[in-house]
Amino acid sequence: MAISSVSKSSTVLRALKVLEVVGGTREAVSAADVAQEIGADRSTTYRMLATLEDAGYVVRDDSARKFKLSYKVISLGRNLLAEDEQHELIRAALRELAATTGETVNYSVLEGRETVIVMRAKGSQLVSVDFQVGDRAAVHCTSIGKILLAYQTRAFVEDVIACGLPLVAKNTITDPEVFRAELQRVRSQGYAIDDGEFADEMRCIAVPIFESGGKVKGGINFSGPHSRFTYEKLDELRELALKVARCLSEKLGGADWPT
Repeated sequence: MAISSVSKSSTVLRALKVLEVVGGTREAVSAADVAQEIGADRSTTYRMLATLEDAGYVVRDDSARKFKLSYKVISLGRNLLAEDEQHELIRAALRELAATTGETVNYSVLEGRETVIVMRAKGSQLVSVDFQVGDRAAVHCTSIGKILLAYQTRAFVEDVIACGLPLVAKNTITDPEVFRAELQRVRSQGYAIDDGEFADEMRCIAVPIFESGGKVKGGINFSGPHSRFTYEKLDELRELALKVARCLSEKLGGADWPT
């Protein structure tokens, strides 16, 4: 039976939303705070938190009145984050770029209609955009989102557009036709730039990583303030990133880099 034909459990979906809310902050949160976030009454939310506590996924703080994630969540994802040869190759590429440029470098993958940072290498710049592993962002307003989306199927792109292109920052592309043209341009040039599309006064640049069969599952990007990420700086970062990305893609079996 196809998954799409199976009735979904609203209770499970809501419980997962509870986990997302609890895990979305470094501070412990109360049942009332979680209830407000998920749009449920406090008693229902408390029962879900108590169930998750019994299952070992959340724990109470010292006051026993608030909840936070347990380390069991880390155990749950250990295979996803396990180091292997591919991860080591990517991590080495990030370290090379961070050392060469002095900028923090992120490696993100596409998951649903969002990108998620799965690896990063810290640069030496004192002022930087402090993204963290696990951070997510919409694909339409970021350089990494646009570069990953540009190499997906037309059906997937149209699905993203159909879900809307909300305004996130002053330069976010919200017009479907303009966005389609932007993706064509990104694909033809092999890199993407976000110029105040995700956050005002911030610029980002991203390049794809090709794997076997020409698939693009992830990419590398830099982010920084307008004051340092001038257009000349973006040109410099682009050339360095493309050089490393080509080499990494070859090691991952994606030797047919577009010209």
